[in-house]
Amino acid sequence: MEIPIYKAIGQLYNENIEFLLRKGAVAMVSIFQRKNRRRWMLMLLALPFVIHIIAIRYVPLAGWALAFFNYKPGKALDKLPFVGWKYFELIGFYKEDVINAVINTGALSGLGILFSWFPMILAILLNEVRNRYCKNSIQTIITIPNFVSWIIVYALCFSIFSTEGLYNQLFHTNNTLLTNKDTIWYFMEGLTLWKSAGWNSIIYLAAIAGIDGTLYEAAMVDGANRFQSMLHITIPSLMSTFIVVLLLQIGSFMSAGFDQYFAFSNIMVQSKLEVIDLYTYRIGMKTMDYSFATAISILKSIVSVALLMLVNGFSRLTRGEGII
Repeated sequence: MEIPIYKAIGQLYNENIEFLLRKGAVAMVSIFQRKNRRRWMLMLLALPFVIHIIAIRYVPLAGWALAFFNYKPGKALDKLPFVGWKYFELIGFYKEDVINAVINTGALSGLGILFSWFPMILAILLNEVRNRYCKNSIQTIITIPNFVSWIIVYALCFSIFSTEGLYNQLFHTNNTLLTNKDTIWYFMEGLTLWKSAGWNSIIYLAAIAGIDGTLYEAAMVDGANRFQSMLHITIPSLMSTFIVVLLLQIGSFMSAGFDQYFAFSNIMVQSKLEVIDLYTYRIGMKTMDYSFATAISILKSIVSVALLMLVNGFSRLTRGEGII
């Protein structure tokens, strides 16, 4: 008995559809398996980094327990007397020293925030250099100081600005920036800009590279010169990057550079350069009061986290997205 032609076509159609669906399902499963395999591979690649962060950043936080014990080096923690909040209350007893350290930290960090625009302007000006060789040379020269140790920077400054340094010999003066309490904050900020501005400008150069080139072409057609293009295209395009960098600086307000002020501190300017980190170091390493130093560090960390959360909330409120 012959099968009608339309039934044969329908049967063949159903078989092809079933075959295609089966192949499609197999393909979907294969794609899903590949995606899962890729996801697990990426997780395995990130695992060493996560372990490193936990081991280096979080495990040492167990040392915060020292703030609640009368710690003596060489003795096990479980054999030491528990003192509760004693060392936190002791901060109020030394409040003048703590307040001085907070003021120094705020002043030096505040100067850093006040001049946070400098790397952005440096990047904009550097981007306007048309000669590629000259541009690369300038960028290399201004970036190298970032890799110079503060100890070497201090040695250079001492040979130039000390009482018998090059500056006083050339100009026959007796001034020294290294021991002047009135100008030491500004001198430190100048050195910070000299050392880090070139390195910090890299992030703005990367942001400039992402600006749509057609904007500059349209501005040129409209008769805008290079300065007008910088003013109305480059700077507005960099503002989102600048705000993120500024907010991160505010979030790390309490973490003024320890190594710089440790290198430049001397008896004449110690009261102006003793930031929170340096004060904690002096209490812990010089007076051997580890428990009190730990209590100060805990409070500093709490304030830093609070500032970061505050800045992140402000970012979400004004920009619609957080920085963390």
